[in-house]
Amino acid sequence: MQLTPSNLDAVDFEKAPLIPAIVQDYATGVILMQGFMNKAALETTFEKGLVTFYSRSKSRLWTKGESSNNVLTLVEAHTDCDYDSILLLATPAGPTCHLGTQSCFAGAQPELAFLGTLEKVITEKKHADPSESYTASLFAKDLSRSCQKVGEEGVEVALAAMKHDKEELLNESADLIYHLLVLLQRSGLSLSQVVDTLSKRHQ
Repeated sequence: MQLTPSNLDAVDFEKAPLIPAIVQDYATGVILMQGFMNKAALETTFEKGLVTFYSRSKSRLWTKGESSNNVLTLVEAHTDCDYDSILLLATPAGPTCHLGTQSCFAGAQPELAFLGTLEKVITEKKHADPSESYTASLFAKDLSRSCQKVGEEGVEVALAAMKHDKEELLNESADLIYHLLVLLQRSGLSLSQVVDTLSKRHQ
C-alpha cells in the first residue's frame, strides 16, 4: 500500500516499535540501504521530504545525510501486506553508504539499473566543457544533430542485424540507446516516461 501523510497510521508499530525500512533508488531500482523507523521517524520523513530513521546507536531520530549532505529525497513510500515494513523510493544526493559507495549492498545491482545511472551521467555531463565531453558537445550543437545521430544509429542497428553480426549489433544498439537518451533529455523527456508509455500499452 502506498503511504501518504493521511494514512501513516496503517503501519503496524504496535507489533514492534522499530520496523525495517528499505531505501530504493527511484531512478535505477538499486537497493541503497536499510534502516529502522519508529512512527516519529516516518512522520518526520514526510514532513521534511527527506528519509529519516531512528538511530539505534544514537537513540534519536537521524536524517540520512545530516552530516555528509548525501540526503535521500523521498519520492514515494509503501508498506508491505502485513503493514510491518516500509519501502522508500528516494533520490540520492551522492553516495549512500558511509564507505563512499552508491549502495550499502555493494555489487547488488540489477542489470537494467545502469540505464538509470547512464541517464544521470548524461544530466551531469551536459553542462561540461564541450571540448572535453562528447555528451556536452552534443548538447552544445543544434537539436537536429541529435536527431540525425538517432537516425544514423537506428540504420546501423538494422544493418548489423541484417548481416547477422551480433557483436556489431550490440555495439550499434548501445550507441542508439545512448543517443536516444540524449535526445530525450534535449526534448525535456525521460526514460521513465518512455517506460510508462510502454507499461500503459501493455495494460
